[in-house]
Amino acid sequence: MLYEFDKEIHNEGFKVFCGVDEAGRGPLAGPVVAAAVILPEDVVIEGLNDSKKLSEKKREKLFDEIKEKALSYSIGVATVEEIEEFNILKATFMAMKRAVDGLSIKPDIALIDGNMVPPLDIDGRAVVKGDAKSASISAASIIAKVHRDRYMLEMAEKYPEYHFEKHKGYGTKLHTDLIKEYGVSPIHRPSFLKKILNG
Repeated sequence: MLYEFDKEIHNEGFKVFCGVDEAGRGPLAGPVVAAAVILPEDVVIEGLNDSKKLSEKKREKLFDEIKEKALSYSIGVATVEEIEEFNILKATFMAMKRAVDGLSIKPDIALIDGNMVPPLDIDGRAVVKGDAKSASISAASIIAKVHRDRYMLEMAEKYPEYHFEKHKGYGTKLHTDLIKEYGVSPIHRPSFLKKILNG
């Protein structure tokens, strides 16, 4: 299924294309991370799926395999400061553009998960629920998610009181309770916390 979609893109005449996805639009803390991945036409990576449907252990395993087998992959990050300055949608687009621009091979087209295409220097196509349709978008979703999760684990060591290792910055009850108890850390997104802090 995933590979059939990508095959159709090849059949349209696009020799080289990348899948693009992001992780971290919704959390209350941490950056938004995007990845772009170009997979070889003749390689199948077993178990690719939307990163949210995979266990952490499975994502970690696939992360290494994707990096090993991809023709090129790249990660783009937009910081908390950029999210606050520009808003989350613009910051997500910045991260996506950085990911695409960082590829060592220039693709003919970028397949973007979702219903919007960021401003890119190449053609882009939005693919709704792309991480469940396209192998290359699925691979990008895994790279972005694992990279962001690893960053949040590092932040858990720096700010242990927030237990980022448990919720990765998402707005769980534990996380919101800890924000109320300890206030806002340097990696929180103030614009996302208004309801909690005014609670």
